Amino acid sequence: MGKTIVEKIMSEHSGKDVKAGDLTIARVDAALLQDGTGPLAVKQLEGMDLVKAANPDRTFIFIDHASPSPRKELSNDHKTLRAFAEKTGVKLFDVGEGVCHQIVAEHYINPGDILVGADSHTCTAGGLGAFATGMGSTDVAVAIALGKTWFRVPETIKVNIKGKFKKGVYAKDVILYIIGKISADGATYKALEFTGPAVKAMSISERLTLCNMAVEAGAKTGVVAS
Repeated sequence: MGKTIVEKIMSEHSGKDVKAGDLTIARVDAALLQDGTGPLAVKQLEGMDLVKAANPDRTFIFIDHASPSPRKELSNDHKTLRAFAEKTGVKLFDVGEGVCHQIVAEHYINPGDILVGADSHTCTAGGLGAFATGMGSTDVAVAIALGKTWFRVPETIKVNIKGKFKKGVYAKDVILYIIGKISADGATYKALEFTGPAVKAMSISERLTLCNMAVEAGAKTGVVAS
């Protein structure tokens, strides 16, 4: 029996054959934190005496949510992230340097990669054919320090999109329609694999839009074959 895109990526990164439902430890190609979730991850690493990054060139911290800081508590969080970046050598994108999902997609993610992020919309990068998923700050912290983390390989829902869009209809309308059909929890811990003639005709930005909102249906990730 053939494998889904997600099963292929997970198998390659686990060093063994895995299928939907399996628990596995997989190598992580890239990880991201943002200023809303990153301070907790840093505190977890400090508490575990693991203030390091296994792959600093592909570990990214973004100060892009409360940016610029509206109050002193958040300013202190920003200082924590800057200090962590300086100590570990990870890449820091400071105030005004860009939004995490856009920067990562434009410069750092390749088809077949695994990206984890302490942000629910990390799945955006699935539009490039990567397995990209949001995780809790602690899980992402471990992935940063060790270069690997645990996963349950998700089942896949194939979403075959046909036809041509009428004028004024965009990828955002398509994913909202799909979510309306399957509900806000209709794909919980599953992967939405978008395929079909309409998807093949989409631009990269449209594919990123589809995958960005997969989480709004409860999905672990959205993915488009590259």
